[in-house]
Amino acid sequence: MKSSLVRRGGLLAAVVAGVVLAGAAPASAAPGDGSAYGVKVDVSLLGQPAVKAGPLAAASTSGPTTNSTAQVSLTGILTTGVINTEAKRDDNTGTVTAKASTADVGLPLLKAALGTVGVKAVEAVCTATQAGVTGSTTLVGANLGSIGAVDSNPAPNTQIKVAIGPVNVATIILNEQIKNPDGSLTVNALHVKLLGGVVGSLGSGDVIVSSATCGPAAPPMPLASGPGLWIGLGLLGLIAVPVGTRIFRHRRTA
Repeated sequence: MKSSLVRRGGLLAAVVAGVVLAGAAPASAAPGDGSAYGVKVDVSLLGQPAVKAGPLAAASTSGPTTNSTAQVSLTGILTTGVINTEAKRDDNTGTVTAKASTADVGLPLLKAALGTVGVKAVEAVCTATQAGVTGSTTLVGANLGSIGAVDSNPAPNTQIKVAIGPVNVATIILNEQIKNPDGSLTVNALHVKLLGGVVGSLGSGDVIVSSATCGPAAPPMPLASGPGLWIGLGLLGLIAVPVGTRIFRHRRTA
């Protein structure tokens, strides 16, 4: 009889403890993810082999959380200096931040259409909090050849057409912001899209410089606290005391 009561009391206590902990669990079991990279290239230029590279200097919240590359040189397409990336999560708040910064960017890919194109620094940043996901782009010393200087903090999805004569051969997208189906946000600071299939085109494909993706944020996994904790402890006491009393009475009877 004694062992049966002890087992019953232990089982009920375990159930109540499980209820307390379950009540403390957030709706989402894992915080959000984030990632970043410096350069990604996938282009097919007319009369030349396809070129694919990257994502280079990739970082993510699952590791490595930081990364870097000294320089990138893709003949006739892209040159860069140092690339630094990071993607981190604060488990206390669920906040996710991701950032990619690329220095000394050159785009010989566009020389035939615009002349010399260069940017001293290209940075993409995104942040996911409980309030939502936001992103931004910063360009330092940006000069797009014949197009001239551009805003250092361009509006989301700013598009610039690149033409040779009357023919549009490419589109430059600054501060490209893409809302993904999973609720995350991707920020591509600089995205060159080659428009293949048109007369006089340079080729087809994409060049992306400085990309960050994050979110949505998720709450941390706290220990039970607040009213839920006290209610659970109260229930545990209501169960434990009668069981202990019955065991004590049984011992006195024996």
